[in-house]
Amino acid sequence: MAYPAALEALVDAFERFPGIGRRTAERLAFHILRDPSSRGLSRAIEEAVTRAQRCGRCCNVAESDPCPLCADPDRDDSLLCVVEEPRHVEAMERSGAFKGRYHVLMGSYNPAEGSEPRHLTLEQLLRRVGEERPREVILATDPDQEGEATAQLVSEALRSGHPGASSESGPRITRLARGLPAGSAIEYLHRGVLEDALAGRRPV
Repeated sequence: MAYPAALEALVDAFERFPGIGRRTAERLAFHILRDPSSRGLSRAIEEAVTRAQRCGRCCNVAESDPCPLCADPDRDDSLLCVVEEPRHVEAMERSGAFKGRYHVLMGSYNPAEGSEPRHLTLEQLLRRVGEERPREVILATDPDQEGEATAQLVSEALRSGHPGASSESGPRITRLARGLPAGSAIEYLHRGVLEDALAGRRPV
């Protein structure tokens, strides 16, 4: 017997999420039916979609523009840390190891899965570097294959847009130290690992 149309629609909605297959989607749907408190999910989704927006400066997700980090006058304007996702900003801030500015690419470079340079916030980054002229641009992408490809893409874009990059006339371009465990994700790293990686960053 098929599920009722409303339940089937809920299962289909969960199945659209990355990494969620049919069986997991069914478990999530039935959990919502069993647990009345989980029915606040729809309100939470509506709130997030309605209130969250992209910061016009760093492209991070926030409820204001500029976001609180960009609006903070105590941050170091000479350091610009480029990360793939908003969750990486949260991880860096949780570590307390970085006091500069951020730029969020909103993804990684992976042509095999359809992610191309135009899907990232590269143009905004190049424009920002030209306007703000940071002393150093830190490429803080994940230490995996996609992260390495993304760092290479950003590095080449910065050098193309700013031929003096990594020289006295342009920003120094660095990458987080290779002390980061290969294949790991930044948001799961221990504070000490992030501190060491920032301290040991190298030119690219």
